[in-house]
Amino acid sequence: MRNTVTRREVLFAGAAGATGLLDGLLLSTRARAANARAKPNIIFILADDLGVADVSCYGAPEIKTPAIDEIAREGARFSQAYANSAVCTASRTALITGRYQYRLQVGLEEPLAVSKSVGLPAGQPTLPSILKKAGYETWLIGKWHLGALPNFGPLKSGYDHFYGFRGGTLDYFSHKFGADADFWDDAGPIEQHGYLTDLLGQRAVQIIQAHAGNPTPLFMSLHFNAPHWPWEGPEDEAQSKREDGKMVGPEGGTLQTYNRMVEAMDRQIGLLLEALGQSGQADDTIVVFTSDNGGERFSNTWPFTGKKSELLEGGLRIPAIIRWPGHVPGGLVSTQTMMLMDWLPTLTAAAGTGPDSASPTDGINLLPALAQGAPAQSRKLFWRYKANAQRAMRDGDYKVLKIAGNTFLFNVVDDPLERANLSNRFPEIYQRMTVEWTAWNKTMLPESPDSMTYNNTGAEWADHINTAKVDPKAVDDGLSWPTQPEPSFGPPGPGAGPPGAPGK
Repeated sequence: MRNTVTRREVLFAGAAGATGLLDGLLLSTRARAANARAKPNIIFILADDLGVADVSCYGAPEIKTPAIDEIAREGARFSQAYANSAVCTASRTALITGRYQYRLQVGLEEPLAVSKSVGLPAGQPTLPSILKKAGYETWLIGKWHLGALPNFGPLKSGYDHFYGFRGGTLDYFSHKFGADADFWDDAGPIEQHGYLTDLLGQRAVQIIQAHAGNPTPLFMSLHFNAPHWPWEGPEDEAQSKREDGKMVGPEGGTLQTYNRMVEAMDRQIGLLLEALGQSGQADDTIVVFTSDNGGERFSNTWPFTGKKSELLEGGLRIPAIIRWPGHVPGGLVSTQTMMLMDWLPTLTAAAGTGPDSASPTDGINLLPALAQGAPAQSRKLFWRYKANAQRAMRDGDYKVLKIAGNTFLFNVVDDPLERANLSNRFPEIYQRMTVEWTAWNKTMLPESPDSMTYNNTGAEWADHINTAKVDPKAVDDGLSWPTQPEPSFGPPGPGAGPPGAPGK
């Protein structure tokens, strides 16, 4: 099948003054390419540490994200989307396997440290490996962070090609983590000048353009580093050189820099969407946009509280958007509760296949929920985070939470700020949910003193008063919940109501 317009056809069209004929030839070529592909392309765009309200269509007051908004306008966005974890490696384990991350050793890392020898096992079924078996060409552009060479890597876990970095973060200009370079093209290290976000976007566009007319469906994971630290916008190369690989931590960043980083990412997404349209692939390409976990210190998580490394809603809620012309209605806002691990059963279903039977998914296929007017499916979601002995469960409107020894029951629909502790008002709900969490947890790997974890401390963030740094080796004793939570208020005074109720 011919996929291009010949020079003779162009010259003929020009000589005849037939601009319309040339346009018709181009459209015909694109239509042939689209019709030849039996399965949709899939572009999965993942931001890093992006807060739920850091994009315009989720309420960002200052950041402008027209490209991401376009995906939502032409597709659907989820209003109750969750990460599987409040930190990177654990969430990415769930995303690529379609399972709770606690089923794998690498999923216990919060996040995976550079020195660790653990990683995603090469034989583990993954979203790219399943799609590869279904006939897809598979690419990872950007961040991996699921294990180092020689035992682990994207080329060992289902991706045909890799362009990006293997670790947890990278300087946006030197492409180093500290003193070590970490930029790869397939299995070979490379040196390339440029702003990391732009380089990743440019490679994605090149792949899209090269794929025009190819009957083989494409699965491309575009995993940006943005807006993860170090906080460097496109104009901050001089700052990068001044820092000279020091990867400035607690004293780094500003809100303005963070906003510029998000907008730079959106510009690259806009160029990708433009390339899909110009190459005639937009109508048969699924585009997903989401984040790996909740927001970091400069993120906007309104109307939620909490940040990355916390099982409060702000550490877990993420934007989640999908566009699939002809299949997902434009402008839809779905109230279906969902997690990152749902993308594997959803996208494999769209590709005409499904999860590997050797590794059953813990997620659900979201496509039925994306039909116009489809009712939300009832489900229960579970989390665990080693630092501050955190655990949580969402069931319907209710969420039970334990953090730093304190327990709560919230109605997160009516009370998204998680302020009104209802555990004493509804003890039967609290007790039922904690029992269910305990039963679920017994089916997962136990917490390990050897796994990495961290938390946000009072020494770093002034709003975390008296929050001490945790011992990463500390494992909660038995992961037990109090059977009866402490009263939310102090001892009742004269004329007071029952324990836990406001005074009269």
